[in-house]
Amino acid sequence: MPVSAANGSSSSANDVPLVRIEALHKQYGLLHVLKGIDLDIRPSEKVSIIGPSGSGKTTLLRCVNYIERPSQGRIYIGGDLLGQRQGRRGYVDLEDRALARQRAAIGMVFQRFNLFPHLTVSQNIEIGPVKVLKVARAEAKERALDLLRKVGLAEKRDAYPEMLSGGQQQRVAIARALAMRPKLMLFDEATSALDPELVGEVLRVMAELAADGMTMIIVTHEMQFAEDVSDRVIFMDGGQIVEQGPPSRLFAAPEHPRTQGFLKAVLQKRTVQ
Repeated sequence: MPVSAANGSSSSANDVPLVRIEALHKQYGLLHVLKGIDLDIRPSEKVSIIGPSGSGKTTLLRCVNYIERPSQGRIYIGGDLLGQRQGRRGYVDLEDRALARQRAAIGMVFQRFNLFPHLTVSQNIEIGPVKVLKVARAEAKERALDLLRKVGLAEKRDAYPEMLSGGQQQRVAIARALAMRPKLMLFDEATSALDPELVGEVLRVMAELAADGMTMIIVTHEMQFAEDVSDRVIFMDGGQIVEQGPPSRLFAAPEHPRTQGFLKAVLQKRTVQ
């Protein structure tokens, strides 16, 4: 059953989910990647998803952003069904323009930065609001500069991506997602492509965003970050949610043997390093 609270507290207005995932399945031919995910996420909640490679974490995020269309199940963002609408004879796919409007409310930061190499840093951030939201170019420029200040890169606004370090490019990617003023931010292993010395600068920006109250779903291998920032941590394996709970409980005393084994292996690897 969906869990709508990280700590089992009594119902309140903030318990009304921003994200509701119901019986979500995703298959690629015979490969069954997601096997019936039920999950609610409240406004301003920070949820980290951990688990071994191939457990379905990234596919779940890609379905929430509708990069991947679910094979079965429904996803609701702010009470609106994602990617579909009720027709006379059942559910039908949304038109491209309507889907783009829905997806504009969901920011996603990928493992790779995916910046446009031929555009400056500022232009990379401006393009979404101008093209999708029809924001005036002058307003988009001002928004881009404000966000570059937020991520500590205002002095790089006229630089091109190839002139930046990996950590700087990822901070630009975060600013680009925020320029759409999303209700929800998704992070898919946002630090995994970075050299170790650059990881901290990206995690600091993410932590500041969390402190500002942004609703966030974070797929990560950074266990300490997940413990420090999250309201709730979810452990996935084999396309299912195996266990979830507050980080103080899940990291200190996981209940499921699979979670126990995973965290033990991660801790041993960290100790060896």
